[in-house]
Amino acid sequence: MEFKHISVLLEKSVDLLEVKADGVYVDGTLGGGGHSSLICSRLSEHGCLIGIDRDDAALSASSVRLKDFKCEKHLCRDNFFNIKGVLKELGIGSIDGAILDLGVSSPQLDNAERGFSYNSDARLDMRMDRRAALDAYTVVNTYDEKRLSDIIFRYGEERFAKRVARAICRERETGAIETTTQLSEIIKSAFPPSARFADKHPAKRTFQAIRIEVNGELDGLDTAICDFAEVLKPGGRLAVITFHSLEDRIVKRAFADLAKGCTCPKDFPICVCGQTPSVRLVNGKPITADRLETEANFRAHSAKLRVVEKL
Repeated sequence: MEFKHISVLLEKSVDLLEVKADGVYVDGTLGGGGHSSLICSRLSEHGCLIGIDRDDAALSASSVRLKDFKCEKHLCRDNFFNIKGVLKELGIGSIDGAILDLGVSSPQLDNAERGFSYNSDARLDMRMDRRAALDAYTVVNTYDEKRLSDIIFRYGEERFAKRVARAICRERETGAIETTTQLSEIIKSAFPPSARFADKHPAKRTFQAIRIEVNGELDGLDTAICDFAEVLKPGGRLAVITFHSLEDRIVKRAFADLAKGCTCPKDFPICVCGQTPSVRLVNGKPITADRLETEANFRAHSAKLRVVEKL
């Protein structure tokens, strides 16, 4: 399947990076190369783009899309959580900017065999990196009821988490839950009749929760943001696009902490920790997509862009 993805907040995010022609930039969530191609178009032959993604299909598609740009390019199959390791392996000490477009990409959702979507029938999978051992099948069929409930409530913010977890565990007593369609129907059956036909599909939040668990999308995100801030050159910028409240809260808090510096309790008369701000907030409130973009790309409705600059 061809890897087609419409990058959200494309111009706004890359504009805010203030790309220098000879700079070094990281796209930590390469995907189909949308943000990277715009960055590369602004780089000279002395500039450098480092693209990181866990998905081999994304890397393959991006390598084709970016091949004609004259700048130096390094496409790495890795997790952006490992940004320091990636830079060390490339022999690069610091960067001029980076962008992170969090969450799942459209091709991963649209390709039924990847098992991300509740709208198509496939084996439960949901792995962004298909080399990983943990998949959705394992989560659904081996996690106990409490663990499932906690994950669905925490990562999906699903108010019927306990009912959904109970239904899953009850169903798997008669046999393994193999497919996305099976799971979707089980989730739907756990909802009260009055809640089954709301504006959102009953399985939406639970599928999100399982996907986040499988890919470890939130655990360590705050640390990764701090790592990116650390490897930025003075004046360098980090742009992060989020798509749900859990991601955005982590990013907002991490940026605020980096911009604040001091971690002393508020009742301390003077600072004793010695920590100073390492970044400044480029935008106080998150930037969102305009009407034209949301009409053209449904995924843009929930997108929020936050940017910081290294001091």
